[in-house]
Amino acid sequence: MTVPRFIDAKKRGQKLSVLTAYDFLWAALLDAAGVDAILVGDSLGMVVQGKATTLPVTLDEMIYHAEMVARAVHRALVIVDLPFLTFHVSPQQAVENAGTILKKTGAGAVKLEGGVNQAATIGALSAADIPVMAHVGLKPQSVLKLGGYKIQRDAERLLADARAAEEAGAFGIVLECIPRGIAEQITAAVRIPTIGIGAGPHCDGQVLVTQDMLGLTGPAAPKFVRQFADLGQQAGTAVHEYIAAVRSGQYPDEAHSHV
Repeated sequence: MTVPRFIDAKKRGQKLSVLTAYDFLWAALLDAAGVDAILVGDSLGMVVQGKATTLPVTLDEMIYHAEMVARAVHRALVIVDLPFLTFHVSPQQAVENAGTILKKTGAGAVKLEGGVNQAATIGALSAADIPVMAHVGLKPQSVLKLGGYKIQRDAERLLADARAAEEAGAFGIVLECIPRGIAEQITAAVRIPTIGIGAGPHCDGQVLVTQDMLGLTGPAAPKFVRQFADLGQQAGTAVHEYIAAVRSGQYPDEAHSHV
């Protein structure tokens, strides 16, 4: 999957599947399963590091995780988030940091949060031949200003953000926590793929946090998450069985011991 193929999927009416990964093991599994793109999200701050928001995640941490992911992937497009305060100061700052990510990780693209307010930065990245995906709607890096993770309903502003991102050169747009009708309008209004997360079925593709959709984050997952497996419960059961087998002396047995 290349950036041009990603864009062309919309013209062909092919829905795009995107999942997150933060390490070699999960990236290899997702890639082998055939996912179209893998997002190394700054959500790693919450999913991997256990922090309350994505704000503390650093550029070095993103590079560390993205390099592992890119090394595992053979066919999917790897997209890496630009974390908080790595693109806000100036377009030049964004180009330098995005270029560093691509050079050090081998990823294929970057993603940043913003539309109208980041159009100049998106344009600078595009002019530097750095593929960039935009992110509008609920922007997790703006959680303090928003006062929490809330559904975004200002259709006029959301449409303006999406159009500005497209005109500036973004190859795709993540739409997060937007009413399905507004997401449908945006998807029809732009020529580049929209990737929804909590934005309904009318987007050109969908993205989820892998741990959420596999049931590894428990019952507190957002409303829009469909759990396609309950690996959390299965893993917990397996660990209990392991503990019992060790304590009883049933493991390791002869079949699992060297002679």
